Amino acid sequence: MKIKVCGMREVSNVEQLVRLKPDYMGFIFHEKSPRFIENPIVINTVPKFILKTAVFVDLPAERVEELIGQYGFDAIQLHGTESPDFCSFFKGKVQVLKAFGVDNNFNFQQLDAYSNSVDYFLFDTKTPAYGGSGVTFDWNVLEKYTLNVPFFLSGGISLDNLDKIKHIKHPHLYGVDLNSRFETEPGLKDIDQLKKAFQLLR
Repeated sequence: MKIKVCGMREVSNVEQLVRLKPDYMGFIFHEKSPRFIENPIVINTVPKFILKTAVFVDLPAERVEELIGQYGFDAIQLHGTESPDFCSFFKGKVQVLKAFGVDNNFNFQQLDAYSNSVDYFLFDTKTPAYGGSGVTFDWNVLEKYTLNVPFFLSGGISLDNLDKIKHIKHPHLYGVDLNSRFETEPGLKDIDQLKKAFQLLR
């Protein structure tokens, strides 16, 4: 089970998280997010064994390319209405995660068009905002997902429900995305809680 911790902002917090050795560390480049990375220099402190992931919401491709080159991102997480062609443009240059907000009425057939354009899907809880809601969706709907593209599970994951994740038997569950339920404030992670989560997942 891969572990991605998203919404990092502070240098000291990043340094603490590095010691836990997450597989992915996410930085949010969406200005409307309370976890917007105002001081991107912190990204340079992440060692190479952690995949640096940039989270974008409908940024122009030119700007995405610029930021990938500037900070050496290994992966991008596209959280807006990006098209399959947009995703495909970056696949092979970096790992491409395409996020979708899921609820009980989610139409998984819409993912067919993306199946050759992304490396991973990320299933988050559908809310008016783009992630970080701390709310879970009904994970039973994942049974309707039948593509072969592996996926990350996101949305309201906490120490209270990690045991339930370990019982999800879907063959393409690749990793979990930990964010708001492990924070003391937006963008500041509770390292002790994350340490417990890492122990449970690994």
